[in-house]
Amino acid sequence: MCGNNMSAPLPAIVPAARKATAAVIFLHGLGDTGHGWAEAFTGIRMPHVKYICPHAPNMPVSLNMRMSMPSWFDIYGLSPDADEDESGIKRASENIKALIDQEVKNGIPSHRIILGGFSQGGALSLYTALTTQQKLAGVVALSCWLPLRNSFPQASANSVNKDMHVLQCHGDADPLVPFVFGSHTAEKMKSIINPANVTFKSYRGLPHSACPEEMVDIKRFIEKQLPAISDE
Repeated sequence: MCGNNMSAPLPAIVPAARKATAAVIFLHGLGDTGHGWAEAFTGIRMPHVKYICPHAPNMPVSLNMRMSMPSWFDIYGLSPDADEDESGIKRASENIKALIDQEVKNGIPSHRIILGGFSQGGALSLYTALTTQQKLAGVVALSCWLPLRNSFPQASANSVNKDMHVLQCHGDADPLVPFVFGSHTAEKMKSIINPANVTFKSYRGLPHSACPEEMVDIKRFIEKQLPAISDE
């Protein structure tokens, strides 16, 4: 899954109930695995959609006293002015692009793939969607931020995803990734891609987690961006 990095196990997958004609690739947050999100998607699944929840490799994380845990890249801090692990973010993004390529080889065109994630995973999904040459159906970005944001819009100058749809969700009581970081990210996204296609939803009282109302919004977004196609 991760190029030459064999430390991460195979993704958790919720297979389509019939022939898969679309896919959601969803990246978990720091210290987590894909299993919980695979379970969450089982609750809102659509029969023609395959849900792929990869597991991040283990690595020491500076934010957590260099303890080793599942992480897509290193995190030095969660404030908007914190230094960022540029090489790690770019390397992780290449691994996700390879995962998208694998699904294309499996017969699902990239424009029928939604990329998404929670927290660190959401950050990686936004960065990857803006820098890939693969045309995507959209992005679901939960409780997150845009990494290396000062490299945009230049970093996405050749982007094929200028018109992609983005659903960004954030709890207004998030103590880890502050709500204002999420709302600033949404404004930044609107300056990079078609602003009409960026939806930012807030959830009252929600901390750094997901909630049932949010899962319903995600389900509706997926249904709209990945409708069943007539020859299924």
